[in-house]
Amino acid sequence: MGFTAADLPSFAGRRVIVTGANSGLGLVTARELARAGASVILACRDTAKGDAAAAGMSGDVGVRRLDLQDLASVHDFADSIGLVDVLVNNAGIMAVPYAITRDGFESQIGTNHLGHFALTNLLLPKLTDRVVTVSSLMHWSGVISLKDLNWKARPYSAWLAYGQSKLANLLFTSELQRRLTAAGTGLRAHAAHPGYSATNLQGHTGNKIGTPIWLTLNKVAGASPEYGANPTLYAASADVAPDSFIGPKFGARGPIGPVGRSPLARDATTARQLWDLSEQLTGTQFPL
Repeated sequence: MGFTAADLPSFAGRRVIVTGANSGLGLVTARELARAGASVILACRDTAKGDAAAAGMSGDVGVRRLDLQDLASVHDFADSIGLVDVLVNNAGIMAVPYAITRDGFESQIGTNHLGHFALTNLLLPKLTDRVVTVSSLMHWSGVISLKDLNWKARPYSAWLAYGQSKLANLLFTSELQRRLTAAGTGLRAHAAHPGYSATNLQGHTGNKIGTPIWLTLNKVAGASPEYGANPTLYAASADVAPDSFIGPKFGARGPIGPVGRSPLARDATTARQLWDLSEQLTGTQFPL
């Protein structure tokens, strides 16, 4: 049957941050880590929704505001945090209509990658164990455009923009691990993907035709958020090799463990170039 949340070891005495923890995979991830004894911070843009989610959890759970589409909010959040054992970069948006963040980034790369990039760098001096970043099978469709990361010079495609952001998650993880290893720290960076999990992400595409199709597919083929959170929980707790990518063995379903990634996700040169560009765009640097 493989790993499930019931197999989590004790997290007593450990502190964890989960971004986007008020719904979907993030809610389940936070709930299960709290159940295992962790002190969990739900980092949410809407703190009212975060409070509602926290009310349904047992254990030591707190809510703090974090808007990944606003770098000022990311700085404020990071400044408010003390020592943390595990950072789970879970929050994300999927295939939404074109929009820009407060800092002028295309919203998907801004939320899914650049916001988490800044958050991670700001928190690294306070981290003791690992960073887990949630990617997607859709990274296989992703191509990084270093010249037009924010879709200002090409026709916008919601799905290609999503694929680019999820590929960026994996390149970020690999380059982060390279830097952590070079710095001689024991910190680890992992990525995870949920397979095909039915969450509220599929209901916000803004497409009158596509959204009903996705919601129907959710009912027919989508796995539960509880199943979809298992790879993240595994990556947050298991003793696996640095830069592991964790997901279901058979893509959308199957036992949880290390899985493969696309050739573009293994491109170390692009990973370093994306890191340099992300530093320029966010004004944050690797601090160790």
